[in-house]
Amino acid sequence: MDLRIGHGYDIHRLDFGRKFILGAVEIPFPKGLVGHSDGDCVCHSLTDALLGALALPNIGQFFPDTDPKIKDSDSKQILKIIYEREILSRSYRVLNVDCTIVAQEPKIAPYIEAMRAILSKILNIDGECVGLKATTNEGLDAIGRSEAIACYSVCLLRKVINESL
Repeated sequence: MDLRIGHGYDIHRLDFGRKFILGAVEIPFPKGLVGHSDGDCVCHSLTDALLGALALPNIGQFFPDTDPKIKDSDSKQILKIIYEREILSRSYRVLNVDCTIVAQEPKIAPYIEAMRAILSKILNIDGECVGLKATTNEGLDAIGRSEAIACYSVCLLRKVINESL
């Protein structure tokens, strides 16, 4: 059985005047994540984990921040594109993913189930195969000062020889 593990990381600054999208869920908060896309660091780190599992370049190689066509793009669509074009096309399937969100504020726990539902649908896996948790940085560094949010992600892929397996 061909198994592949991938790891991803992403961090984005928080600033006023942007929608706060995290894990493909819009969360009411006065600040949003700054990025060329919507800044969703959960989707970005998860995309990098998928790419890393196949030893492919990072998200920036596929969706460069210099491309005006993808300005303010929806990160869940980026995740879906990578899943379909790179993972499925190589006959891999996602077995599970696990994400750790690092945010001082807002509280993420009330939105975990909504994130899990959206991400599991995109990756075509059961919700119980999507690990999501949040922690703070105990007031340390930019994350602890509520200036940024980060996410670490891992994934496990399996090569599918025959869809009945």
